[in-house]
Amino acid sequence: MTDKPINFLYIITDQHRADYLSCAGHPLLKTPNIDRIADGGTMFDRFYVANPVCMPNRASILTCRMTSVNGARSNGLPLPNGSNTFVRQLAKAGYHTASIGKNHVQTMSKMPSFLRKKVTDDWPIEQAQLDPHVDSIETVADWESGALSGVQTDFHGYEHVEVVSQHGDRASGAYFQWAKEKGVNLDEIRGPENQLPHNYSCPQAVRTAVPEELYSTSYIRERTCDWLKDRKTDDRPFYGFISFPDPHHPFNPPGKYWDMYSPDDVELPKNFNAHKNPPPTLKWVQDQGLDPKQAGGFATSAMAVSEQQAREAIALTMGMIAMIDDAVGEILDTLEEQGLAENTVVIFNSDHGDFMGDHGMILKGPMHFDSVIRVPFIWNDPTRGQQPHSDSLASSIDIGTTILARAGIKPFWGAQGADLTPAMDGRGTGRERLMVEDESYRFLFGRDDTTTRVRTLVTDRYRLSLYQDEDWGELYDLDTDPGETLNLWDDPELSATKAELMFALAQELTRTVDRSPIPEFVA
Repeated sequence: MTDKPINFLYIITDQHRADYLSCAGHPLLKTPNIDRIADGGTMFDRFYVANPVCMPNRASILTCRMTSVNGARSNGLPLPNGSNTFVRQLAKAGYHTASIGKNHVQTMSKMPSFLRKKVTDDWPIEQAQLDPHVDSIETVADWESGALSGVQTDFHGYEHVEVVSQHGDRASGAYFQWAKEKGVNLDEIRGPENQLPHNYSCPQAVRTAVPEELYSTSYIRERTCDWLKDRKTDDRPFYGFISFPDPHHPFNPPGKYWDMYSPDDVELPKNFNAHKNPPPTLKWVQDQGLDPKQAGGFATSAMAVSEQQAREAIALTMGMIAMIDDAVGEILDTLEEQGLAENTVVIFNSDHGDFMGDHGMILKGPMHFDSVIRVPFIWNDPTRGQQPHSDSLASSIDIGTTILARAGIKPFWGAQGADLTPAMDGRGTGRERLMVEDESYRFLFGRDDTTTRVRTLVTDRYRLSLYQDEDWGELYDLDTDPGETLNLWDDPELSATKAELMFALAQELTRTVDRSPIPEFVA
């Protein structure tokens, strides 16, 4: 034990559902190094995102605030530069703060959004109330053109930043420059056009020609280990945000990880095409089948797949997770070798999940099935005893609040997260309920005139989802139907329960308002 200020190492993956870890009971996938974090730590079995999309949920993690409050409501809406973040609080308290890997609270592309194009087509631009453009240090084009070669400014509280933008073998940023310094132009070996031969039919299955040692996971592992070695001679406590872009699609584990798991060994989820009365969103996706154009494209929204394609996607995803697990092992070894492990809280998490075969779909979309909104969360504090599991409801907005509480730092005014420490040491039962927000600015489900806005309430037993301007919704009894295969929205026997849940959702909506800043004077 030590009286030194506690360090934090927060490892996060992208699009990684809660049950895809061996310590979470996956029947095939082996993650011995992530299991090391769970060993002696607390695994939250009911940990949910604030928003099931990369950028908004990462902004919620940083700000400890829901996306409707922090402003980053959707991909393509950058987190305002002046936002309060828990990382800034740590930095003010004397912590060395670092982000290595995918941050993604700014835009990575300069492509105009679907909604922006529609707004500017339909209304004069001066009437559209468009937000001013925010220059991004995460834009791929700027790194690859050489316009960006590093980060010289405070970035949401981070002192040290090494950017990885995008996903899979298309990743870029400082990683692209790193490969270039090694004499490799990634553009010459990555992508579907350069892939190695294979017989997979899964959409976005790409057998990348990028070797393991030049893949983004290896870059993040190498840079993190070097950064940890530098901490041994730094007297300041540290907070490190280590962010892997995988296992987000495209499905392209490099080298030996491509065929580490065979589709033939994969069991499909029990709810594969098992929904008894699919809501209109799910039915629309199922009715579309698989668009052949998607097989080589990079669409991000939910798509229907065959049984074989689902097995392939699952096997390749497990390969990407296995590579991350190996990298995590080297990072944990370095932490121990530098004598830092005994005073470092290690956290493992993901920003959102993936259908991965649930209801015959892969990827994600504004449908709040458990596989998309529930993610892994493990907290390992070597200086305190912890329960091995917690079934307390917890949210992404709770992470920063809990880190600040463990560091003995007061949260900033307006933070909406809860301290999860009592749920880990047996002093509390956590949240009674939580809310998940979703603001899609794409035209989905066959609509070309409106976007999709969803609000979901999760309780110990139920999941209720309300879609704006729709006369239908979703209600699932998670005790009797954990696979969410029977929508009880119209069940007359649950009318009273639905009314209670709707009232509880209204309470959460009322609670989720911006309380900052505090009024300066009494009028």
